[in-house]
Amino acid sequence: MNETILVVDDEPKIVKLARDYLEKSGFRVISAGDGDAALTVARHNKPDLIVLDLMLPGMDGLDVCRALRRESDVPIIMLTARSEESDQLIGLELGADDYITKPFSPRALVARVRAVLRRVQGGMRQPGIINAGNLKIDLEGHRAYVGEEIIHLTRNEFKLLAVMAQQPGQIFKRSQLLEHLHGVAYDGYDRSVDSHIKNLRRKIEVDLANPQFIQTVYGVGYRFNDEV
Repeated sequence: MNETILVVDDEPKIVKLARDYLEKSGFRVISAGDGDAALTVARHNKPDLIVLDLMLPGMDGLDVCRALRRESDVPIIMLTARSEESDQLIGLELGADDYITKPFSPRALVARVRAVLRRVQGGMRQPGIINAGNLKIDLEGHRAYVGEEIIHLTRNEFKLLAVMAQQPGQIFKRSQLLEHLHGVAYDGYDRSVDSHIKNLRRKIEVDLANPQFIQTVYGVGYRFNDEV
């Protein structure tokens, strides 16, 4: 593992914390302390992933994300304060791949970095079987099992489960999930996805109040968790 991670933050302590844990996990780490420097470093070093703070001096993280997306599809994980929910949503709309809130666990940051890289590098590979905890999804047979018990899913329920499970950790907006269901951009009432998700959870989750597999990203949509 020699992937290069660019950490962008104007707080040296945060950069050092992220560097220490990422390097111990086998990554090469480079850094920048403001938005302009982040763009320069990214253009010259071509990192495999960028950890980007939103609150930067000069050009802020949203502007950096916007500029990067005009010229690159490098994965981006945003660092945000808990009070910046609207900025989190804007960042995801601009093309960021994930976000983590401050203060954060450095181990959680490493896990998010690995998950995003795995998702990006894996692309849309379609293995015949997807396993997550006691859930097994047979993509070719269009069947799902919890333990040894087959779970009877509708066609749309299986479609949603399969789409999300093939890209674990990826945040899907409701409009994206509707597009997968209907095959084209869909202008219908997007809350219909919520009904499918609710029914799916009843069939695959042990604790509906604390779902393990299909997680809600509030204000955005859903993602599938395979680290159960």
